[in-house]
Amino acid sequence: MVKRKSASNSEEGWNYEAKVIEIEGIIAGIEAGELELEEVFDQFAKAVEYLRQCESFLQQRQQQVDLLIETLSDE
Repeated sequence: MVKRKSASNSEEGWNYEAKVIEIEGIIAGIEAGELELEEVFDQFAKAVEYLRQCESFLQQRQQQVDLLIETLSDE
């Protein structure tokens, strides 16, 4: 069985789907055009950070899948 590694985006309470929903909410807020310019930049920066976390999460999971496939191929 593969052990989960502790990383910044896999801390307890971190959830990929929840981050995607937050990103979508940020985008909707920016697109609504009701934010001050400074708030747009702040929200955009937050969305970029969430996207980086999601990308890291997916890369880690891809590595796990690759390892599992390699393990199956070796048998």
